[in-house]
Amino acid sequence: MTATPDADTIDKLVSLSMLYQARRHAENYGGRGRMWQNPYAESRPRAASAIAPVWFTAYPPSIITRPGESVLGALGDARLWSALASMGVRAIHTGPTKQAGGYRDGRYTPTIDGNFDRTGFGTDPVFGTTEEFLAISRMAAAHNAVVIDDVIPAHTGKGPDFRLAEMNHSVYPGLYHMVEVPEEEWPLLPDVPEGRDAANLSPAIVDHLKERGLIVGQLQRVIFFEPGVKETDWSVTGPVVGVDGKVRRWVYLHYFKEGQPSLNWLDPSFAAQQMIIGDALHSIDHMGARGLRLDANGFLGVERRTEGPAWSESHPLSVTGNALLAGMIRKAGGFSFQELNLTVDDIATMSKGGADLSYDFITRPAYHHALLTGNTEFLRMMLRMVHDFGIDPASLIHALQNHDELTTELVHFWTLHADDIYTFAGKTWQGRTLRMHLRDEIREKLTGTNAPYNLPFVTNGIACTTASVITAALGISDLDEIAGEDIQLIKKVHLLLVMYNAFQPGVFALSGWDLVGALPLNPGEVQDLMSDGDTRWIERGAYDLTGQAAEQAFSPDGIPRARSLYGSVCEQLEQPDSFASQLKRLLAVREAYGIAASHQTHIPDVSAAGLLVMVHVLPNGRGTQVTALNFSAEPIQETIHLSEVPPGPVVDMIAETIVGDLDEDGALAIKLDPYEGLSLRIVSTSPSL
Repeated sequence: MTATPDADTIDKLVSLSMLYQARRHAENYGGRGRMWQNPYAESRPRAASAIAPVWFTAYPPSIITRPGESVLGALGDARLWSALASMGVRAIHTGPTKQAGGYRDGRYTPTIDGNFDRTGFGTDPVFGTTEEFLAISRMAAAHNAVVIDDVIPAHTGKGPDFRLAEMNHSVYPGLYHMVEVPEEEWPLLPDVPEGRDAANLSPAIVDHLKERGLIVGQLQRVIFFEPGVKETDWSVTGPVVGVDGKVRRWVYLHYFKEGQPSLNWLDPSFAAQQMIIGDALHSIDHMGARGLRLDANGFLGVERRTEGPAWSESHPLSVTGNALLAGMIRKAGGFSFQELNLTVDDIATMSKGGADLSYDFITRPAYHHALLTGNTEFLRMMLRMVHDFGIDPASLIHALQNHDELTTELVHFWTLHADDIYTFAGKTWQGRTLRMHLRDEIREKLTGTNAPYNLPFVTNGIACTTASVITAALGISDLDEIAGEDIQLIKKVHLLLVMYNAFQPGVFALSGWDLVGALPLNPGEVQDLMSDGDTRWIERGAYDLTGQAAEQAFSPDGIPRARSLYGSVCEQLEQPDSFASQLKRLLAVREAYGIAASHQTHIPDVSAAGLLVMVHVLPNGRGTQVTALNFSAEPIQETIHLSEVPPGPVVDMIAETIVGDLDEDGALAIKLDPYEGLSLRIVSTSPSL
């Protein structure tokens, strides 16, 4: 048995802990007028999107650098910023770059979830230095852009804070949702495998500990469920010697991986609030960030129920906690967004006084379903649902690929609305049945023999890139056979998805994988990273944005280079017909007419299965904008009726030509080739508009 920790060891852990750092930083804010100069009580989505309507979202482990160059150095490169700024990018979301992973035996251990297991406020040396991060902020400002950082309010890694909690030091156990297990219960607990410091609990043991009044029991869902790996959201530590010499075993909650213990947002110490708000203010005032992602911020409240699983979603404590955190960020002059894959109800509720912007998990799976099936009915349903729940589309971040899987959880139809009745495909469905039907359709098209290069990610969704969604939709089963004509068609479909996301109100976000046209890695290339069932690593292949590291086969983090269909951004911008050059033209139109600041008025009914039409009122009296998209392989010729739109000339905003007139009846002719998009502006002749 390990001896009682000595005072020097404890003092070192305390000095390294995030709670200690946050309390030190907090001393700089009391009695300062600066924190009372900004509105903070209400979310301000349109103010946030006006600051940065187009985002580039990086993923640090996948950035290829030149020899001797750090990841943060590459992200601050002048050539890269010249390219991004020329395309209209106004923000870089770096992704989490602070210290992450764990801390054992006097040293830090690597991250187990892409730096989403934070253990410190300092910059993770694997990516570079704090000065290099600050240089990105300066470079962004020079190009009329801002930096967006991350705060992770639901959990940490197993860093100094968690180690102090295991030792029962001071208020540190109150940071986490962890409970000391009485010694008489230890015979029921699993042994901790050699080389690890915790073991997942079976459902039967969780139920027993609930009956004993120790924990709240099983949760409403197990996010990373994997038989034999993670069957519940609870794990137990091995025996740990406390600062008082007592040996304890702790059971602790983790919504995500075992190394990401959940924070307790309603402990009397309020230690979690101190630590997370301190982290947020550190990013703004010490790192130069203007915005912050609130990652997994819907999981701050959990409560025992007499019957059934614990109340772990739609909990009021999450709403309260987010209002507190987002309000503090606004007080400091920043903005925040939430990456929240919950019901539409929850996204709407969490946006009231919480984060300023929300990731568009509402229509993200739906627009992929539209592409895979050539039918936009489900997409139109979800776009209308945004309005039904009082969500302003301008408060949403409409994005292409991100670091996570393409989610097919469709949580809205799974939990609160499982028994609701929906009409779809000429039938009536219960929410739960519709969910399974849609999931089956997506999975059938996107994996298996149709697209073996995409992989299921546990029960959450599909690991894929935007390009590999497109190849699956086009019926390409072997990526090695992609030729020149295929690439041109893939690029065309990719630009269609750009138009869907960019030609509506709100923020448009795209990743490095999108910019280079990355394909998934072969699973064998990242087999070691997928040992815990995390197939998402196939979609996180490394990329070189500027083409200055052409000889490098891996990122500094060891991620293999992905096959790029389009080439580096700098090379593309020299070619008028490249993906980046056409993207640049589309975003120039978006910026010129203020589409990001427009107001979506309705989603018209259509006859053609593959047609989607979105209607927006442009700001500053510039008329009505219509986004018309063909998600199918068939040409479309259809007349839609916009009776509420004042008549006037119809202008093709991309080609800059007049293509007709909208008469008093509101009849608008739409003609689209396969996978083609149009942006039309109706210039009203009415003096009242």
